[in-house]
Amino acid sequence: MRQLRLDKSITQYELADRAGLSQSYINEIEKGKKYPKTEKIVALARAMDTSYDALVSLQLNKKMEPIYRLLQSDLLAELPLSMFGIEPSDLLELLSEAPVKLSAFISTVVEIARNYNLSVEQFYFAVMRTYQELHDNYFDDIELAADQFLHESGLPDDRAVSESLLINYLTQQYGYQIILFNEQTYPALIRLRSVFIPHEKRLLLNQNLTPDQRVFTLGRELAFQYMNLKDRPLTSTWVEVNSFDQVLNNFRASYFAGAALIRRGALRQRLDTFLSRTTWAEAATDLLSMLDEFQATPETLLLRMSNLLPHDFGIEDVVFLRFEHEYESPVFHLTREIHLSQLHNPHGTTDEHYCRRWASLTSLFELDIMLRQNRYQEPLLRAQLSDYIDSKNTYFIFTFARPLTPIRHLTHSVSLGVLLNDASRSRIRFLNDPAVLRREVNESCERCRAIDCRERVAPPSHLERQQRVTAIKQTLSELGVTQAL
Repeated sequence: MRQLRLDKSITQYELADRAGLSQSYINEIEKGKKYPKTEKIVALARAMDTSYDALVSLQLNKKMEPIYRLLQSDLLAELPLSMFGIEPSDLLELLSEAPVKLSAFISTVVEIARNYNLSVEQFYFAVMRTYQELHDNYFDDIELAADQFLHESGLPDDRAVSESLLINYLTQQYGYQIILFNEQTYPALIRLRSVFIPHEKRLLLNQNLTPDQRVFTLGRELAFQYMNLKDRPLTSTWVEVNSFDQVLNNFRASYFAGAALIRRGALRQRLDTFLSRTTWAEAATDLLSMLDEFQATPETLLLRMSNLLPHDFGIEDVVFLRFEHEYESPVFHLTREIHLSQLHNPHGTTDEHYCRRWASLTSLFELDIMLRQNRYQEPLLRAQLSDYIDSKNTYFIFTFARPLTPIRHLTHSVSLGVLLNDASRSRIRFLNDPAVLRREVNESCERCRAIDCRERVAPPSHLERQQRVTAIKQTLSELGVTQAL
C-alpha cells in the first residue's frame, strides 16, 4: 500500500482524507501493525484509484518479488533474529519504509550467494559463527549448565569425566542403548562418528573412534538430553542441515561437552601456568599434558581455550582454524573458522590457494611424511610467529595435526592464533622465545608479492590486478582526471 501511495505521489494525510480514515491509522497499516477490515480496504482502493483485488492480491510486481519470496520462505522463521536484537516488527518497519530498496538489497545478497555457491547450510553456519564472535565465544548459561551436571554427577573436582560415567548417565537417566558399529555392520555409515535413532533411543557409535573422540561424542549426546535441545542433528558428522535451530543446538551441545570435559576452574589454573612459561618447549609440554589430563581432542582443547582466553585472561584477539586434507593431496579445505579479533586474517578464501607457509598447512605436510614413513605416534604440535606481508599484523599460531579418525586417508589440523599486541605480549611470556620459528606469510598465493617464495603454487593474479588499477589511477591523477578516482 505504501509503495502504491508513493507511486501516485499521495501523502499519508491526503490518503487519510480521501478514504475517511485517520492519518495515524494509515501509518499503522503501512508499518504492518494494523490490517484493515474489508470496508476500509474498499475505501483505500477507491482513494488510490485501484481495485480491492489489487490491494489484497498475493501477486506482487517485479520490484517486490524478492521480498515476497523471502517472506514465503522459512528463513526468517528459522533464524533467531532476536539473538541479534532484531524483532520481526523491525523487519516489517524496514519493509514498509523502503520496500523497493529492501527488495533490491535482497536481490543483491541472493546474487552474491549464487556467484559464490553459498548454500543455505553455509549461510546458517556463517550466522552461527558471527553469533559466537559477537559473544567472544563465551556463553555463561552453558557454562552453568555444565557445572550443574558435574555437581549432580557427584564427580570429584580432581577427576575427569570418563567414558563409563557418560555411558552410565545416558543409559540409566535417559534409557539409551549404545551400540558400536563398524565397516561390516553399517558400511555406508563408516564416515560418521555416531547416529541417534530417536524412537528407539539407540546411539550407534563408530567403533573406530579414538577414546577422546568417543568421550566428546557421548558428552555431546548427553547435552542434547540434559539441556532439552529438541531440534538437533541425528548424525555426527553432518549429513544434512534442516534448520538453523539444528545448527544452534548442535553448537550448544558441543560447547556443553567441552565445558564438562574441560572444567573452567581446572583449565584456568593450567592456562595460568601455560601463559607464564618462558619458552615454547615448556608451553608445548603443558599443552600435550592437558590433552591427556582432560582426555580431550586437540580441537576440544583449543576451542575451550578460545572460550576462556578472552573472558578470563584479557587475550581477546584470537582466531581458530580447522583444515582438512586428503592424505598426500595438494588440496586443503578450511572447514571451520572463528575470528574474535575481527581482523579476519588469516581467513577462508574462495577459489584461491591458502598460503603454504601457514603452520596449519606445513604441519599437515609434515604429518604426510610421518604417515608415509610409519612414524606417527601422537598429535603433531607446531608453532610459529606469522608476519602478514603488507600488514602490521603478527600472530602467534600453534597447531595440532593428526589423522581424522574414522575417515581413512584424511588428516586435519586445528590451530589457535593470538594477535601480538600489548595485551598478549604482557600476558604470554614465551612470545619472546627466539627458538620459535618466524615466517612471513600472506592470505593466499594470489594476493602475495613474495615472488621468490618456494612454496608458491599459483601466480599473484589478485595482486597484479591491484597493481594495474593503481597504475591507471596514478596516470589519471597526473593527467588531472580525478572524477574517475
